[in-house]
Amino acid sequence: MPNKQLLRIKSISQYHQVMGLPKPEHPLISVINLESVKHPPGSEPFSMVFDFYSISLKRDFNAKIRYGQQEYDFDEGVMFFISPGQVFGIEVSKDELIRRSGWLLLVHPDFLWHTSLAKTIRQYEYFGYSVHEALFLSDKEENMIMAILRNIEQEYHSNIDQFSQNVMIAQLELLLTYAERFYHRQFITRKITNHRILDRLENILTAYFENDTYAQKGLPSVQWVAGQLNISPNYLSELLKVLTGQSTQQHIHDKLIEKAKEKLSTTDLSVSEIAYGLGFEHPQSFSKLFKSKTNLSPIAFRQTFN
Repeated sequence: MPNKQLLRIKSISQYHQVMGLPKPEHPLISVINLESVKHPPGSEPFSMVFDFYSISLKRDFNAKIRYGQQEYDFDEGVMFFISPGQVFGIEVSKDELIRRSGWLLLVHPDFLWHTSLAKTIRQYEYFGYSVHEALFLSDKEENMIMAILRNIEQEYHSNIDQFSQNVMIAQLELLLTYAERFYHRQFITRKITNHRILDRLENILTAYFENDTYAQKGLPSVQWVAGQLNISPNYLSELLKVLTGQSTQQHIHDKLIEKAKEKLSTTDLSVSEIAYGLGFEHPQSFSKLFKSKTNLSPIAFRQTFN
């Protein structure tokens, strides 16, 4: 696929606007009939990256998908899953308009905070770059997935009340569990190509932050991460830019913000205590980074849970 401008979609509302859809009924989750998507209308290839989760069930789609650097086996598959920050490209035949039908479920990570999925969603391997094939469904399996999507859609269009999030989270968790079962069935006979550098990077950063290593050593440097991967810092950053649209430093910061959100929503520690605990010398630096990533100050983010 030729080089092209990368379109970063930061919110579900922005996605609706770019794709010519009405405003979402909820800012952090949306259920979309793909036949209603009007843009981009042309046949020029383009790449996108979302700051939210995307779960697609397609019925008719005449484009080719690139996921990271790799072709995505999508010709016969029905479902595919994309995590925040992952780059994917769409390419259609010359002089042909995009044709699509099916359903799209968009879920912002902030919708999951204070729920069981806040951590467990990262355990579903089909959201990772190491899986680059769509999920193939039998008619029976597809009907099961569609029934869950209809339940989420019905709740999405209902009046929002104190139970709405719990109901949709429960349905989403059921969908992901079924998808995992179906993928495991599929993987028995179909080989998965692992992208080793991305897998190892994810494992290194996850271990670093989950083991509270940063509390003693501070934030991991780009040089340290590259050293753990036995490649040069420049090569790593260039590779990540191609695969994910982000630098190594941005990947480190994303992991940091995940840990900060966890502490802000589950502890009574002050913002300064959290900042020092995350390895910052100055709380102001932490607050500035947090706001640049979330558009909220740490205090404002915490208040959303009160």
